[in-house]
Amino acid sequence: MYKQRVGSEGERFAQEFLEKMGYQIIKKNYRYRHKEIDIIAKDKNTIVFVEVKTIKSKKFGESIEKVNLKKRKRIAEVAQAYLAENDLSGFDFRFDVVGVDLKDEKKLVHLPNAFTIDWLSV
Repeated sequence: MYKQRVGSEGERFAQEFLEKMGYQIIKKNYRYRHKEIDIIAKDKNTIVFVEVKTIKSKKFGESIEKVNLKKRKRIAEVAQAYLAENDLSGFDFRFDVVGVDLKDEKKLVHLPNAFTIDWLSV
């Protein structure tokens, strides 16, 4: 329960940041086959799939370091399903990562176009 609460707090903080940057939030916590994308947004004409990683301690490394290859592949699989399900095959899309550190005062790191998946074609 604690981990879920921390994650939700980080996602709220990330959403507020993205909205201030002009992103339009389309969907939160989109699920496909027991996998999830935290935030789906639109930045101008680009669909943005956002993974939010929240930490309260740097004991286990920086939050953005937690988005490893396995996690990126899972995100891409869910993104591909979302694009197909919503007939968005003609849209540009990208993957962003937002790292949130809730220790002491809140800090946020936003990495637009944080990774690409060569095999993903929609």
